[in-house]
Amino acid sequence: MKGGKGTDSGALGGFFAVVKDSRLILSVVGIVVVSELIGIVKIPLGASLSIALFPMLYAMVLGMFSYFLKVVKKEQSQKAENMILLAILPLIAKLGMSIGPSLSKLSDMGLAILLQEFGHVGSILIALPIGLLFGFRRELVGMTHSIGREANVSLIAERYGIDSDEGRGVMTIYIVGTLLGTLFYGLMVPVFVKMIPSLHVEAWALASGVGSGSMMAASSGALSTVFPDRAKDILAYAGASQVLTTATGLYMSIFIFLPLTNRLYAWLSPIIGKKKDEEKTYE
Repeated sequence: MKGGKGTDSGALGGFFAVVKDSRLILSVVGIVVVSELIGIVKIPLGASLSIALFPMLYAMVLGMFSYFLKVVKKEQSQKAENMILLAILPLIAKLGMSIGPSLSKLSDMGLAILLQEFGHVGSILIALPIGLLFGFRRELVGMTHSIGREANVSLIAERYGIDSDEGRGVMTIYIVGTLLGTLFYGLMVPVFVKMIPSLHVEAWALASGVGSGSMMAASSGALSTVFPDRAKDILAYAGASQVLTTATGLYMSIFIFLPLTNRLYAWLSPIIGKKKDEEKTYE
């Protein structure tokens, strides 16, 4: 894979560019302070169901407004993009420290924590046929082989090119996931827990570690509001799943999910896909 050093140098270069931009720093500090002052807001939806709004959600909304209102310019937004990797490192470190004391509990999970990575197959088997019915073509390979985070974007960019149909597909998922993924996890996880009460809290916690730090934080935070007495266990399981997904997810995509997506596309496209004048074939 390309880009190991490029990613690190980009993050460090972005850091030095950001620290020199006082307007950007003041905007970020203001957004963080306002978001933390609002705090967690619970909205009851019935006797036993509520959704929780987290500061991360407010920060996303305020950040979007600051961009559209020209408080932050496009160039400043591009500078801040390179800070994502550095900003998420403390979260990863915290996850690592929370996993250590819970290793005995995690070992009791056995194959469950290893096999949970195959949950991504569901999006391939479900989303790809639906996408074909809607008229999408090769974009679906990029859209459905994973949740489309940074590692998956780099994989598709190297394999097909970022300007290819597959590249446009994975970038679509990356952008939508960035804007709506955290909101979806934060709002819908408590709803799903109430709709499917038969699943254990450990299963929900493991499902929270999808490979995105912000989505994992939103999901595990929402779970902790539903099961406050299991908050530490939830963070440990979600963190272990997150670390495992981060460590193995790219290799799973390279050797299993991407080839599976291509083969499923090649099989289903002539059957249920809407025909176009030209269609490229990829292995």
